[in-house]
Amino acid sequence: MPANELTCPDIWELDNGDIAVIGRDLTASYTNTLPDGVNVGSDERLVVIPGSMLQSAKGDMPHG
Repeated sequence: MPANELTCPDIWELDNGDIAVIGRDLTASYTNTLPDGVNVGSDERLVVIPGSMLQSAKGDMPHG
C-alpha cells in the first residue's frame, strides 16, 4: 500500500439494508476467548472497530 494511501475503520449501510464494517481482523486473537455460545463461522471474521466510531454512528442508524 502506498504510504500516502490512508486506511481507517468505517461502517455504512449497503443498498440492501445490511451493514458493512471495515476494521481490524482479530479473529485469530479472540477465537479462543469468545463468550459461551459465540462462534465465528469458517466464512466469517471477527472485526474490531473503535468504540467511539460506533458511538458516533448511532445517530445515523435507524431505530427499530
